[in-house]
Amino acid sequence: MSGVAGSGRESSGGGRPHSPLAEVERSLITKYRRPIWTQFTRAVRDFGLIETGDRIAVAVSGGKDSTLMAKLLQELQRHGNRQFEVCFIAMDPGFHPSVRQLLLDNCRWLEIPVTRFESHIFSIVDKAAPEYPCYLCARMRRGALYAQAQTLGCNKLALGHHFDDVIETTLLNLFYTGSVKTMLPKLKSTNFPGLELIRPMYFVQEKAIRKFTAEHGIEALDCACVVAAEKVGNKRYQVKETIAYLKERYPHVEQMIMKAPQNINMDCVLGWQRDGHKYSYLDFYDQD
Repeated sequence: MSGVAGSGRESSGGGRPHSPLAEVERSLITKYRRPIWTQFTRAVRDFGLIETGDRIAVAVSGGKDSTLMAKLLQELQRHGNRQFEVCFIAMDPGFHPSVRQLLLDNCRWLEIPVTRFESHIFSIVDKAAPEYPCYLCARMRRGALYAQAQTLGCNKLALGHHFDDVIETTLLNLFYTGSVKTMLPKLKSTNFPGLELIRPMYFVQEKAIRKFTAEHGIEALDCACVVAAEKVGNKRYQVKETIAYLKERYPHVEQMIMKAPQNINMDCVLGWQRDGHKYSYLDFYDQD
């Protein structure tokens, strides 16, 4: 393992100027209060994601979403009314050295005291699923993060999934599996007892994240996957395009997709699943 922390710097390796760290942090609760801070605290409050006494492992991948989440949780520690601990962890699944350095440089500048640990997942996935690596990679990365969180004595693992991830997942399940399922704001781990996954960026829209990182010169990582770098046709990108197309005709379609799984009328569905069991509305048809 290796740790990184320290004082900020004025410019990034790519030459794009950084804002002073104090300005970055201040803008979260001033300029970006409505699109980011308010939506972040709304999810924390509405879903009970953080409680006093929590010890939270914060997964920092180096991407824009998890980097912003780390800063938001730091600000919540400073200004919130909950006393909780955070452990910032960065899993290295086999990054190229330059990508790894960018992650560490960003964390150093933003004063995110991250601890890096290696997993070699990229090389494993490349051999096990070279054609369609993303699903296996995501599962393995999640498992590695859970294990590291457990090792650190944490009771929660925070991931940086945001509003767009939620609605895209909803449509992915509808279009490709024929099921009505969404990404939950929190859930208990089945393989790691006592650990709970939380998504405090649940209501933060990606466009706000992009604007924030661009304004402050944060050169975040994209996928950074050396296995899938040359692969195309990602279904999530196709769904992104579909949502963009629909939004041109139905301006509030994103909010409606988000709202739909919260308003399922059980009197008007053909079937559902619960705890591994399938039910049909016909099972209850004659009970009225």
